[in-house]
Amino acid sequence: MPLNPKIEQVLDMIARAKRPKLHEMTPQAARASYEKSAPILEIASAPMFSVEDLRIPTRDGATIGARLYHAEEPSWANPAPALVYYHGGGFTVGSVNTHDALARMFARDSQCAVLSVDYRLAPEHKFPTAVDDAFDALTWLHTHAAEFGIDAARLAVGGDSAGGTLATVCAVLARDAGIPLALQLLIYPGTTGYQQTDSHSRLADGFLLSGTTIQWFFEQYVRDTSDRDDWRFAPLDGTRGAPDFSGLAPAWIATAEYDPLSDEGDAYADKLRRYGNAVTLTRYPGMIHEFFKMGGFVPEVAHAHADAAAALRAAFGVD
Repeated sequence: MPLNPKIEQVLDMIARAKRPKLHEMTPQAARASYEKSAPILEIASAPMFSVEDLRIPTRDGATIGARLYHAEEPSWANPAPALVYYHGGGFTVGSVNTHDALARMFARDSQCAVLSVDYRLAPEHKFPTAVDDAFDALTWLHTHAAEFGIDAARLAVGGDSAGGTLATVCAVLARDAGIPLALQLLIYPGTTGYQQTDSHSRLADGFLLSGTTIQWFFEQYVRDTSDRDDWRFAPLDGTRGAPDFSGLAPAWIATAEYDPLSDEGDAYADKLRRYGNAVTLTRYPGMIHEFFKMGGFVPEVAHAHADAAAALRAAFGVD
């Protein structure tokens, strides 16, 4: 299909603005730019019963931020399911603030609590810090769920782009740690260490996320080129320390037709199926990377939001 007309307008607006691209800035300037631009095309922020900023301890003695959303008043007699969400941003930009509207949408429409995780960013914190932070947040919530009116037996992990990478890895680590997960919600996840797919070649420039920006993100995050072969960086084809991928939580995967990452998302779905896992894969026509955060301008994004929320409700057994 052709590009969605509203997506075409977005790309045209970006081109006419002639602002520096993320890879043309310092990481710190790129973060500030992304924080400023992230809400522009977003849906309106849904009201919540409570939004609480937390500090979560990590394995290296630090603490990281997280934001806990309850759309309705918590009930300790009838605890709610919860989604642990990891924001996108190439492991270099993004925060709980840039993904606030999306987290609120999931809490409201999926009828679950949402823990949005502010994992530490590169280049100040190289691989595998983001992975460790992501899993530490999941294990912390599993341990402390009852304190927040959350059902530890009904947890899911999810994320977009780099956050989708973290969610895929946490699904494997959770299985090995005996933490039951109802779903892994993967929104255009990054899954390969090397950009050698057809979609990376065809869509390397002009569709918001460029091949140059992807490489710049990776350069911030990896310690050396060997990290690209670690399965925690590249769950699709990483060979270093690669585990068995069987017995994982069901996966709901969204890819975008005009996203360089689309082929690797499809290939990861195939990999999960080969290992016997249940997978629902949808490639959204006419869409680009980051389209989940454009629902305030692109009406068709509402369909993808509804699909994701429905997948979570079904996994949690929520009517």
